[in-house]
Amino acid sequence: MSDVIEELEAPPLMVQTSPVIELDDESLFQFCQINGELRIERTADGKLIIMPPEGGSSGLGNAELIQVFANWADADGTGRVFGSSAGFILPNKAMRAPDVSWVLKERLARLTKEEMKKFLSLCPDFVLELRSESGSIGVLKAKMEEYIANGARLGWLLDPVRKQAHIYRPKKHPETLTNPAKISGAPVLKGFALDVPAIWAAMEGH
Repeated sequence: MSDVIEELEAPPLMVQTSPVIELDDESLFQFCQINGELRIERTADGKLIIMPPEGGSSGLGNAELIQVFANWADADGTGRVFGSSAGFILPNKAMRAPDVSWVLKERLARLTKEEMKKFLSLCPDFVLELRSESGSIGVLKAKMEEYIANGARLGWLLDPVRKQAHIYRPKKHPETLTNPAKISGAPVLKGFALDVPAIWAAMEGH
């Protein structure tokens, strides 16, 4: 099955628009709205990243992750969970859309209703990226470092290809876990632990 998924997915396309076209945050938002079928991010230096749609395996994994995190967040009550359709403008001006993110409600409360309708100008407290079959682990690791450098308090990079989880925290070297049974989100995600084998199983359609 993995061979089929790999054929469906492709590396992201990098597009340089500056200096011919300068997209500020509002223009970028409008550009993404009229190209809603595309998954788009922006690097800190202004390049647009056009990502292909998810393959079936990645889609199943992301759906399972959103459900698990949303259930925990509802019970915890201190923050809100976002999926990959939510864009965040980081302090370094990059626009990223992590597969799963979590933001404290007190931080969201500082945004106006109009600001909530656009890309959110903040870095999530927690971010998670799920590697696809053909996704570059190097590119994803660089994104995780970017999240942490811009204010994320915890980041997880799940790699189903190698059955690994990479844990990122401020002022600490990344920690790599191979075949972990569970990953604790403490102290950022209080009381949360991810059943990692359940995510791998979901991606295999089990």
